[in-house]
This record gives sequence, structure tokens and C-alpha cells, in this order.
Amino acid sequence: MTQGLSRSLLAEGLGSFFLFATVVGSGVMAEQLSGGNVGIALLANALATGAILFVLIAMLGPVSGAHFNPAVTLVMALGRAIAPRRALLYVTVQIVGGILGVWAAHLMFDLPIVQFSARARTGAGQWAGEFIATFGLILTIIGTLRHRAEWVAPSVALYITAAYWFTSSTSFANPAIAVARSLSNSFAGIAPADVPAFIAAQLAGAVAAYAIARSLFAPAAD
Repeated sequence: MTQGLSRSLLAEGLGSFFLFATVVGSGVMAEQLSGGNVGIALLANALATGAILFVLIAMLGPVSGAHFNPAVTLVMALGRAIAPRRALLYVTVQIVGGILGVWAAHLMFDLPIVQFSARARTGAGQWAGEFIATFGLILTIIGTLRHRAEWVAPSVALYITAAYWFTSSTSFANPAIAVARSLSNSFAGIAPADVPAFIAAQLAGAVAAYAIARSLFAPAAD
């Protein structure tokens, strides 16, 4: 393994760790402090997630591309921006780093480290939410990279903050985080049985966005 690949994998693992720890940890904190007001809890969760995304993409983007998301890695592999072997390694460290982040959040809040979510998230509306959330995320990334690369960090952070609120599923938009959140019986959790349908919707949204982006953001013809 080359030094450059090792650094990239470390960046993807650390980024996923802090992103997933933020999603779960801010959810726990928000639920504890909101006095039962779910809207306030969701707002706090969304703002914390958007803020950490900005920081992580700005900091780690130059090292690994700051995917932190198998759907993003899949699209980059489809576009041949990343080799298949590298993509598989990215996805592995995203999942492992993310699960460690969830467990770290449990540790910080004195919760059982190993647990499973009982929060049901299923149905056509939820699946449509995940399809649309991931579709929009991928379109944001590809379009911004094509035209305003320096705006990727704020664009992704703002998109996810908004998507927490305009999607029925609160915008997981990330197969790895769906897996990791099934291991947390907290505000951010998802029942393990509901994860496969979420992942299917996310991957479908990512591929659809990639297909449209190839035409939408293609270089202008002479």
C-alpha cells in the first residue's frame, strides 16, 4: 500500500468517524436538551451535521476527496475518478470509521456502547426521501466540482442542512451512515430491518444523479 493511499484511507476513516459521531452525538444532546420538542432537536442535529461537513470537507478534501459516503465513492468510481480497488478500500474504512464514531458518541454520553436501534423508518415516503436526498447530494457534488470546486464544502454542508428538513427521511443520503445509525437506539437511529431499503434507495438516487449529471454538466459544445 502506497503512502498516498494510506493517507487517503486514514482521511476517509477519520472523516467518517467525526461525521457519524456528530450525527449521533448531536442527536443525543439535542434530545436531552430540547425538552421533548422534536423540531428543536432536529434543528440542532441538522446544524451540527452541516457544520462538521463543512469542516471535514475543507480539511480532508485535498487528502482523499472527502467522500465519507459509499454513494459518493460509487459515483466517483463510475466516472473513473477513483479505481475500483481504491473505492472498495474507501467504503470499508468509511463503514468501520463511522461505526467507531457512533460507539464514541455512546461512550461520551454514558450510553451502552453496543446497541441496536428500535426506531422504525420505512415506507414509500421514506424511501422516496432517501432517493431524492441522495440524488440531490450527488448532483450538488458533481455540479459544484465541475463549475465551482472551491465551493464544494459549503455547498454540501448547506445542502445536507436543508435536506434534513425538506426530505421525509431527514436525509441520511449515505449507505454507511444508515448501517452505523442502526447501531444506535437514539434520536438518529434506524431499525436494522429498515436499512436495506434505505441503502437501495440511496444507491438508486446516486446512479440516477450520475446519469443526469453527465449530460447536465458536460462541457459546452463548440
